[in-house]
Amino acid sequence: MIKYNVTAKIDHTIHELWLEWMLETHIPEVMQSHCFEKWSLNRLLGIDEQDGVTYAVQYNCPSAEKLQFYQDNFATALQADYKKKFAGKYVVFRSLLEVVAEG
Repeated sequence: MIKYNVTAKIDHTIHELWLEWMLETHIPEVMQSHCFEKWSLNRLLGIDEQDGVTYAVQYNCPSAEKLQFYQDNFATALQADYKKKFAGKYVVFRSLLEVVAEG
């Protein structure tokens, strides 16, 4: 199992709009790729929120091949929509996590 993690710091001026859009539009579009089994949206706690609110979205992917398929066929367009809608109002980084064990 691989977790595709997208961490984003969202400007306070668009925070509520971003959250609504993520839950109603973006995450459902990512899941429609059928490359991920589940997702979670997490707010980071205990950090300075002066510059914005930080979230981590994690998508569970069953294999490296499925993740590559997502990146080759869906990621560019979905990321372009994200950038177009919120340009200049967020900072984002993406990371991959290999699940070694879960309880």
